[in-house]
Order: sequence, then structure tokens, then C-alpha cells
Amino acid sequence: MKSLKALGNPLSDSSYQIEILEKNNGQKRHFPSFKEKLKTFGMSPLRPTELEILQVNVGKMCNQTCTHCHVDAGPDRKEIMTKETLQHCFDALKQCPSFHTVDITGGAPEMNPHFRWFVEQISMLERKAIVRSNLTILVSNKKFRQYPAFFAKHKVIVIASLPCYTAENTDKQRGNGVFNKSIEALNMLNELGYGKENSGLELHLVYNPVGAHLPPSQQKLEADYKKMLLENFGIVFNNLYTITNIPISRFLEYLLAISKYEQYMETLVNAFNPSAVAGLMCRNTISVGWDGKLYDCDFNQMLDLTLEQKVGQHISDFKYEALKKRNIILKQHCYGCTAGSGSSCQGALI
Repeated sequence: MKSLKALGNPLSDSSYQIEILEKNNGQKRHFPSFKEKLKTFGMSPLRPTELEILQVNVGKMCNQTCTHCHVDAGPDRKEIMTKETLQHCFDALKQCPSFHTVDITGGAPEMNPHFRWFVEQISMLERKAIVRSNLTILVSNKKFRQYPAFFAKHKVIVIASLPCYTAENTDKQRGNGVFNKSIEALNMLNELGYGKENSGLELHLVYNPVGAHLPPSQQKLEADYKKMLLENFGIVFNNLYTITNIPISRFLEYLLAISKYEQYMETLVNAFNPSAVAGLMCRNTISVGWDGKLYDCDFNQMLDLTLEQKVGQHISDFKYEALKKRNIILKQHCYGCTAGSGSSCQGALI
């Protein structure tokens, strides 16, 4: 199988990524399509439950370039959501009272010039705001060092990526020096009350496996994280979320480079857990791309798998009733969210 790098700008070629996912993996094994798998359990077509979370990718610009990043974010990315598109997101939020949470992602979402304005608008509506922070942005310069206090003022829920409680494994995935900067940022958040009991300020950490395997038990790993971070750095947090690496973008390229794509897909397919389907994030979430296009989930967004034509394709054309009745777009990467204990942006499903 040819490398993604052979395509010039491979990570933006969603059609080629889908082609790889849809193939029978080198013809050595036949894996049923995800749709076929759901049919065998009487779960097809997959439809939404209720619209509860509006997930907004405010841009692909980031101060880091992580090996597992499914967004292909980095310092060289120029895609940034405009204030006009953010206003459309806010309008949709007002139109749909069942949206109780806005999940703000990137890139590093703090790098969007209208980020503060958007959080303030969400706060005025008394909806929950989540920011998915890479932590290092918060200690990068004087401007961003002010953000933890801003988060606390608006009671923003901070979900922060920390691949391991050791410097070696974290830096391996995210770059040299990232662990120490992450610890510095976590200490800043703790000083404001984040992660502390009865503070009302939630701090959650995210674990992605370093390698081609499924995450371990979320409950056990959380206990290990809490013990090691407290003993070694005095850091506390609320919950740990384990998230399965989905075979798209940089992680797909990594799997192809080490010749483990086929093996990893077999792991995901064999670990399919029908009990995870009920809690899939695509069932209660609408994902908005930096340009305002609508998707069933963040991963479909990165593969440019937009919603069904009949329900509207852009946040400016938000149709609540149609969105509730849509069929969710499925491809082979969906096996990643239903493997083992299941996986969502809020961690394990079971």
C-alpha cells in the first residue's frame, strides 16, 4: 500500500484516507463494513437521540504538532473560524435549548482571536463551555497566561491532553519539553481551584495510547494518574478520559509507516462492543468545522464526511427538527469508537 506521503499533501486528502479505510486491508482479511456490523445487531440505521452538545472546531492552528493528532493541527495551519461563523454557532445555540454544552476544540482553541468573545456569549446564555486545551499554550507567553483566570471567571470546563504521567512518554507523543510545561500549566489551574473538591471548577485529563493499541481500563488508569501526579507534583484533577486513537490523519500515516494498519483495524473490529453504541457521541453531538460545515462527529469532520444533504450542510442553515431525524454517516473508522469500553470525547462509554 502506498504511503500517504506519496500524495504531496496527504493529510488533507480525505478521499484517500477513506479509500484506505474502506479497502479489505490488503485483501488478507475481510472486515465487515461498520454498517453491516450494526445491522447484525439490529442497530442500523444509526440515528440521534437528542442534540445536547455543540462541538465547535474554532481552527486548526496550534503551537504543537502531535504525532497522534487527528486534526493535523500545527503552527503552520491557517484555518481559523471567523467571528461571523461563531455568531452563527451562537444563533444555533439560542435556537436549540437542548444544547446544554458547547465543546470548543482546535488546534489550540485559545489561538482563535475571537475565542474570548465566544466564551463570554456562551456564559451569558448560562450554557456550559468546555475548552480542550493542550496546556502548553497556557504558559507560552504573557497573553495566554491570562487564560486560566479567564476560564475560572466563566467556570469553563477544562479538558486537557496529558498522554502520560511521565515526561518520557508524554514528550514522545507531543514533543520535547511538553511534559514540564504541562505540569506548570496544571499547577496554575490548581492554584485557581481547578480540580479541587467543591470549587465548581472542573479539570479533566485526556489519555491517548502511545502506540497501536487500545486504552487500558479508564478507572484503573485514572487511579494511577491521580496517585503519581499528586505524589510527584502536588497536582489534583477531577477525571481522566481514555480516548482510542482513530485511524485517520497523522495516526493513520503512523500505522502505515510501521506496517500495523491492518493489525490495528483487526484489533478494533474484533473488539467491537455493541453496548458502546448507545453512548456514541455522534448521537447527541453536532460537530461544526472551522468553516461552518456540519458533521456528525469530530472524526467525520476530519474526513470531510458532511451530514446528509437534506438536513443542511452549514451552521448558518441550522435545522433543529431535521437534524434530530437524520441518519448518521458511518465508515470503517467508527469501529474505533465502539472497540472495548468504547470511546468518546468524554472518555470510555462503558
